[in-house]
Amino acid sequence: MNPLGLRTLGRSSLRVTQLGLGTGPLGGARKRVSEAQADAAIAAAAHAGINYFDTAPWYGVGQAELHLGHGLRTIDRNGLVLSTKVGRILVPCEDVQHPPYAARWPGGAPNDLRFDYTREGILRSHEDSLRRLHVDRIDALVIHDLDFKFHTTELEVNRRLGELDKAGGYAALAELKSSGAIRAIGVGINQIGMIPRFLGRFDVDFVLLAMPYTLMDQQGLERELPMCSDYGVSVVIGAPFCSGLLAPGSGSDAWYGYRRAESDTMQKLRRVREVCTRHQVSISAAALQFPLGHPAVVAVIPGPESAQQVQSNLSLMRESIPSAFWHELKAVGLLHADAPTP
Repeated sequence: MNPLGLRTLGRSSLRVTQLGLGTGPLGGARKRVSEAQADAAIAAAAHAGINYFDTAPWYGVGQAELHLGHGLRTIDRNGLVLSTKVGRILVPCEDVQHPPYAARWPGGAPNDLRFDYTREGILRSHEDSLRRLHVDRIDALVIHDLDFKFHTTELEVNRRLGELDKAGGYAALAELKSSGAIRAIGVGINQIGMIPRFLGRFDVDFVLLAMPYTLMDQQGLERELPMCSDYGVSVVIGAPFCSGLLAPGSGSDAWYGYRRAESDTMQKLRRVREVCTRHQVSISAAALQFPLGHPAVVAVIPGPESAQQVQSNLSLMRESIPSAFWHELKAVGLLHADAPTP
């Protein structure tokens, strides 16, 4: 599979490479990533021809945007697609020695945050991201984490949807797009169930889906992805390595869904690896390539921490995977029987 093949992002004019670069790990998800290391990863991706770079204020509580902005400063932006996210406003924390998100982002910046999907919040988030990234334009803005993972009750989810609707948050995004300040609007979701609520209410170009459609879990195949196809909305797959489980070199203490993998997950992983061994397929290559078999999916955006990992991802995308491999996964119940495969 060609990692540099271009696909159109929904109904926008943006064309993105099938392999993009996510920046969660550059925000310090496991450990601090140095500026030099981040620069090298970003340069390796751009020089190889990857044109799609995704970030967010949440990643490292600002650190990922700072790293990406620094890494892009000497790279020609022509042809690059840069996306970041809205929904959180970063503010200085009261005690910089004990930042509130240090456990989640051990290598992150000492900031605090508040959720805000209102018109004022969306516009401020956009301006703050332009400043942290040191750029004069951002190509796509993604409504971030408006789901039950972060807004745990129906009352709270509805309140936040109301901020987008009645309090003008989505209208602000639409105005930014119509003015040419941005070229696409997306929504970033971690769980099934929310995509239908967005597509029936807001006109978005793409969905950035993390976790519900991977080699390990195809929940999104039942309703979410078909609905995206029906609406002409593209899908970008975040965390194709399942936040670490399927990444090259992953060990027994692997993470899955942003937490330590449980025993049933590890048992399924062992069975998938057995099929990989029989067909001489790298499980990491299968993880990157699998989502792109679905016609709604236009890109996968793993999060490399280094230039070496960027090169590894490029090689994994080019690995040849026989159709018999996918057939066996389905035959033994390790892959949804109706899942389209590359």
